[in-house]
Amino acid sequence: MQGLVVKSTGSSYHVSFRNGDVIECHVKGNFRIKGIRSTNPVAVGDYVDVERQTDGTNWITDIEERKNYIIRRSTNLSKQSHILAANIDLAALIVTLRHPETSLTFIDRFLATAEAYSVPACLIFNKVDLLTDEELCELEKVRQLYESIGYQTIDTNAKDREATQRKLLPLFQGKITLLSGNSGVGKSTLLNTLLGEERARTGAISSVHDKGMHTTTFSEMYPLDVSETESVNNPSNSPSWIIDTPGIKGFGSLDMQKEEISHYFKEIFLTSHNCRFGNCTHTGEPDCAVLKAVENGNIAPSRFNSYLSMLGDAEESKYR
Repeated sequence: MQGLVVKSTGSSYHVSFRNGDVIECHVKGNFRIKGIRSTNPVAVGDYVDVERQTDGTNWITDIEERKNYIIRRSTNLSKQSHILAANIDLAALIVTLRHPETSLTFIDRFLATAEAYSVPACLIFNKVDLLTDEELCELEKVRQLYESIGYQTIDTNAKDREATQRKLLPLFQGKITLLSGNSGVGKSTLLNTLLGEERARTGAISSVHDKGMHTTTFSEMYPLDVSETESVNNPSNSPSWIIDTPGIKGFGSLDMQKEEISHYFKEIFLTSHNCRFGNCTHTGEPDCAVLKAVENGNIAPSRFNSYLSMLGDAEESKYR
């Protein structure tokens, strides 16, 4: 029988079935290495076939082909990947300008990774209630940068339940949405606000480094009640889910060829059509349209520097 993987614990998976049952399942050892270079060949969001045994154990025997997935480098095995989630309709990156500060490089690496694996993405700027007037002006500039590229941005105060639900529930309706972000950006608080109950643990910010402390250990999917939002956003009545993921420190150019990395920066790829050479790397070639666009301000230096850093990852086989 087929079900949906809704939780990973590292050693087992919780699978949900259409009749409402959720059962714990395992995968056999040889299944783990069957052509998959990943620490977790089965991921939250996967549709899987399950065989129930007479002794009460349940085995995952096959995975339905994924429409997409999003990965990061494994924290334990540097040469392997870790699949954060599969079959995602929207990847929502939670970022904060302060307390803690999310770097633009991290944002760009996340967006490039989403582009590489065909996952639509948006940015949610959280904790805006903590910003000074000067910082709010800075936030508006950052929002304008990403909106000009084509990414939707939303500002939130996760502790304001009514406003947060009003802004986000219509966006998440009928979708499987992945929530991601650095530790401490308020991801678990935002999740609890959307669910209307305390489902995910929240943690304090370290006063020493102004960094978040991990509270989510493994990915887990939660059903989202969007009954109060307008049905026009979901004419097919598709179920709405949110995937909570562990706080992450960074994304690298995992499984990306260096000549492909520019394709995952929308404005760089679009501008590159005007370069003299079709294989231009935008690192000093003559008549490079991308370098000219950076010089005249049509491409943000922060975005170009993020591209160069990912290019460096691919060239030096490193991850940061």
